[in-house]
Amino acid sequence: MEKYKCLIVDDEELARRLIARHLSQLPDFEIVASCGSAIEANSILKKESIDLLFLDIEMPILKGTDFLKTLVNKPKVIFTTAYRDYAIEGYELDIVDYLLKPIQFPRFYKAIEKFLDTQGIMKSKKENALEQIHIFVQSNKKNIKVLLDDVLYIESIKSYVKIHTVNEKLLIMHSLSAFKDKLDSRFVRIHRSYIVNSTKVTAYTKQDIEIGRIELPIGDLYKKSTLLKLK
Repeated sequence: MEKYKCLIVDDEELARRLIARHLSQLPDFEIVASCGSAIEANSILKKESIDLLFLDIEMPILKGTDFLKTLVNKPKVIFTTAYRDYAIEGYELDIVDYLLKPIQFPRFYKAIEKFLDTQGIMKSKKENALEQIHIFVQSNKKNIKVLLDDVLYIESIKSYVKIHTVNEKLLIMHSLSAFKDKLDSRFVRIHRSYIVNSTKVTAYTKQDIEIGRIELPIGDLYKKSTLLKLK
């Protein structure tokens, strides 16, 4: 299928870059343009067919909410803002979602799922797209791409985490709790020292899980959430 065409509108360059980085992990989406004002965005919308508009609210000259009200043929819209005050007004404008800055990828992906729901995409298609997502991790002074579908589990070792994939093991300086925020809904924390890819689990009991020949314990604090996820 053709990719969904996206337009990013935000007067802050760093905010635009972050959204672009998140979108780069989704193979079914492409960025048509990224601009710093509603005026510039209007000229692009007149020339290009846009499926999804990421629109900042607080911008100079013309606010995102006021700009959206002027559009006749509106694309689907996800508002981005540093302020909670506009949430009610945003939903009155029939937007897809409302993201608060700084935007973390797990929350961003939930907004994308809402957009896909509006497009009538089947759940299996969304899950297939989810499996292609990757992250970058820093190891040995390099930014290394890790395909999330290749990850078996993540292990905490003092101030480091070790990422066990089907092909390799990567050791990076990171806390396990903070690393969990980089991951999608396939990943579940089963112990203070372990996060597992639930799609890779081959067997489990109330005490442990198995990924092939690997056995990992389920901690008491994580037992309920783990068993609910694996059912």
